[in-house]
Amino acid sequence: METNRMEYEIVTLEEKTAAGLTARTNNNAPDMGMIIGGLWGKFFNEGVYMGIDGKVNEKTLGIYSDYASDEHGDYNITVACEVEAGIKVPEGTAIKKIPAGKYAKFVVEGNMEQAAGAFWSSLWAMDLNRSFICDFEEYQNSDPEHAVIHMYISVTE
Repeated sequence: METNRMEYEIVTLEEKTAAGLTARTNNNAPDMGMIIGGLWGKFFNEGVYMGIDGKVNEKTLGIYSDYASDEHGDYNITVACEVEAGIKVPEGTAIKKIPAGKYAKFVVEGNMEQAAGAFWSSLWAMDLNRSFICDFEEYQNSDPEHAVIHMYISVTE
C-alpha cells in the first residue's frame, strides 16, 4: 500500500462515551510500546473489560487524545469500550468522551499489531488535515491474526 494513497472516507460522528484505562506517552518514548501494550494487557487480562457494565457493543477502542501538539508531542492513550452515557465505572477506570465531529475513516485488516503499526506509520507520512483533537481505533473483532480495525482520525472542517 502506497503511503500517500491510503483510502478513506470523511464521516461525521456523534459524541461517544467510553470507559477504560489511560496513560500518557509519545511516539518517541523508548517505552511507548510497553506502555500501550501494557494497557491492552491489563484491560483484558486483569478483568477490567469484563468489569465494565453498560457496553453498547463488543468492540474495543484505542483512543488517542489530549495531544500536546501533533504526532511528535505527548498524548493520552486510552484502551476502552464504548458505554452508555452516565454509567458508573469500576474503580481505576476512567470515562473518556470521543468528541462529535468530522473524522477520516480508514479500514485496516490483518495481524492486529502489525496492521495497526503499519497504518500509523503510513498516516504520519500522509498529507491529511488532522485536527489532533481525538483519534481512535475501533476493533471490529477479536481475532488477532485477522483483525478488522476502523481507524478514525479527527480532521479540520
